[in-house]
Amino acid sequence: MGGCAGSRRRFSDSEGEETVPEPRLPLLDHQGAHWKNAVGFWLLGLCNNFSYVVMLSAAHDILSHKRTSGNQSHVDPGPTPIPHNSSSRFDCNSVSTAAVLLADILPTLVIKLLAPLGLHLLPYSPRVLVSGICAAGSFVLVAFSHSVGTSLCGVVFASISSGLGEVTFLSLTAFYPRAVISWWSSGTGGAGLLGALSYLGLTQAGLSPQQTLLSMLGIPALLLASYFLLLTSPEAQDPGGEEEAESAARQPLIRTEAPESKPGSSSSLSLRERWTVFKGLLWYIVPLVVVYFAEYFINQGLTSDEHREFAMAATCISDTLGISLSGLLALPLHDFLCQLS
Repeated sequence: MGGCAGSRRRFSDSEGEETVPEPRLPLLDHQGAHWKNAVGFWLLGLCNNFSYVVMLSAAHDILSHKRTSGNQSHVDPGPTPIPHNSSSRFDCNSVSTAAVLLADILPTLVIKLLAPLGLHLLPYSPRVLVSGICAAGSFVLVAFSHSVGTSLCGVVFASISSGLGEVTFLSLTAFYPRAVISWWSSGTGGAGLLGALSYLGLTQAGLSPQQTLLSMLGIPALLLASYFLLLTSPEAQDPGGEEEAESAARQPLIRTEAPESKPGSSSSLSLRERWTVFKGLLWYIVPLVVVYFAEYFINQGLTSDEHREFAMAATCISDTLGISLSGLLALPLHDFLCQLS
C-alpha cells in the first residue's frame, strides 16, 4: 500500500508538471507585482503631495480664519478676526498668503537639506508612518485651530509629511523597476489637480473649510495602506524583467518628446512674435529642464545602483529651493501691492 501510494504521488506530480507549465507562474507573479507597484507608487505620489496642495488652496481661509457651523459661514466669536486692508483695491489679509507658502515649503527644504546626511540610516517603514501621521495631524490641527499661528503649525506638519515622504519614496524607487518613477511623477501631478479641485469643490458644495479638511483624513490612511499593503517587497522582484521595465520606462519619454509641431491656440502669432515670447520664457524653462533632467537622469541614466538611492534624495531639493525663494520674495511684494490705493 505504501509503495502504491508513493507511486501514485509520483504519478500525480509528474502529471502536474505536464499539465501546468512551470514558466507561466513566475511570469504571472511578475506581472501582478508590476501592476501592484505601479498603482502603489501612483497612489503614494498622489497622497504624499495632497496635503501640501490642499494647504496652499486653503491659504486664504487659513489666514482670514473663518469658522463655520453646519453650512452657514460666520466668524468664530472667540478670537478676533484678522482685519483686511480696505484701502487697497486688492483682497488683502494683513498677513500674505506667502506665509502659508513658506510654512508649507521651508520644513520640506530643511528635510531635503538634511536628508542626505543621515536619513538613510532610518528604516523606510518608520519614515512612512511618521509621514502619514503628520499628514493626518495637519488636517486635524488646521480644522480645529482657533488662531492663525496654530493653523500655520498645521501647515508645517503638512510640509514635514510631504518633504519626508518625497525623500523617502524617491529613494525607495531605486529598489524597484525603473518604470515606477513615472508612476510616482504622475501621481504627484494628479495631486496638484485633485487636491485643489477637491477643496474648491467641497467648499463650493456647502461644506465648511473645517468639514472639508476633516473629510480628507482618508488620504493619509490611503498613503499608509498603499505602502504597507499594496507594494511588494523589493527582494521579490524578478530580476529577469528589469530590462523590459527599463525600456517601458524610457519609451513614453521618447514618444512625448518627439512631436513638437502640434498646432496651438495661438496660431495667429508670427514666427518673430513666437520667438520673442519664447526667449522671455527661457528664464523659467531652463531651470525646470535642469531640475527634471537631473532627477530623471539619475534614475534612468548612468548613476551604475549603490549611488542612486542617495542621489535621488539629494537632487529633489532643487524644486523646493526655488519655491522657498519665491515665497520669500512674495512677502514684501504682497505688502507693496496692498499699500497701493
